[in-house]
Amino acid sequence: MRLVDLSSPVDARGWEPEPVTHEVITPAEGARHMAEEMREHFGIEFDPSVLDDGELLSIDTLRLTTHTGTHIDAPAHYGTRASYREGPPRTIDELPLEWFHRPAVVLDLTDAPPGAVGADRIHAELDRVGVELAPLDIVLLHTGADRWAGTEKYFTNFAGLDGPAVHLLLDLGVKVIGTDAFSLDAPFGDILQRYQRTGDRSVLWPAHFTGRDREFCQIERLANLDRLPRHGFTLSCFPVKIAGAGAGWTRAVAFIDDNEG
Repeated sequence: MRLVDLSSPVDARGWEPEPVTHEVITPAEGARHMAEEMREHFGIEFDPSVLDDGELLSIDTLRLTTHTGTHIDAPAHYGTRASYREGPPRTIDELPLEWFHRPAVVLDLTDAPPGAVGADRIHAELDRVGVELAPLDIVLLHTGADRWAGTEKYFTNFAGLDGPAVHLLLDLGVKVIGTDAFSLDAPFGDILQRYQRTGDRSVLWPAHFTGRDREFCQIERLANLDRLPRHGFTLSCFPVKIAGAGAGWTRAVAFIDDNEG
C-alpha cells in the first residue's frame, strides 16, 4: 500500500490573506517556564539546570484560521440556515466519520482558466474517468493551483465550480468535494466582476451557498493531486474535532494499492 500526502502545510513563512503567526518556546525556555509555573502555582522549587542540557520540552503556539492549510468546510460554514433539516447546519465535529474515508476520483481541470467551471465540463470529465460514482465517493478537482501555494497568486488564479456543477456531483451521491485550489468557488475577483457585469446573484459563491440547501462538505487547499491515479484509491481526510466550528484542518492522505487488479 502506497501513501500519498495530499496536504499543504501550515507555514507562517508563506503569504496568507489572514497571516499566520507561529511562536516557539524552545526546550530550554520550556524548562524555565515549567519551573516558574511549579513555583507559582504549587510552591515547588525545581532547578531546570539538572535536566540534560537544561532542556524540557518545546511548545508551539499558532494563531491562524481553520481555513489555513488543507481543511474541510462544514455545512455551518455556508450560513446559519439549513433548508434541508430542522435546526442549524452541522458543525465540523458533528459530521459522520464515514464521509471522510472513502474511494475517490480525480477530475482533471488543469487546462481550465481562472473562473467557474460548469456542469458540462464536470460531466465530460466523469465520462473520461470511466467510473460510475457510488454514494459517498469523494471527488477531487485537480486544477494545478497548488503550484502557487505560499504566494498571492494562489488566491487569485484558479478554477472553481459554478452552482450546476456542484448540484451535478451532489445528485450523484457525493458528500465531499475536494480541490487543490484556495476555494471550491471561483476567485473572489472573478465572482465580483461577473456580478457587477450581469447583476446575477447566482454567480455569488454558488459552490458554497449551495450548502445552505444541500448538506455537503468541501476540502480546500489540497496538494499533490498530480501524483494520484484517476481512480482506484481511497482518501482518508478526517477533520480535526473542533467543537462548534465551521471548518477543521485535515491531514489528507491517499491509500493506493499499486498491485490491485
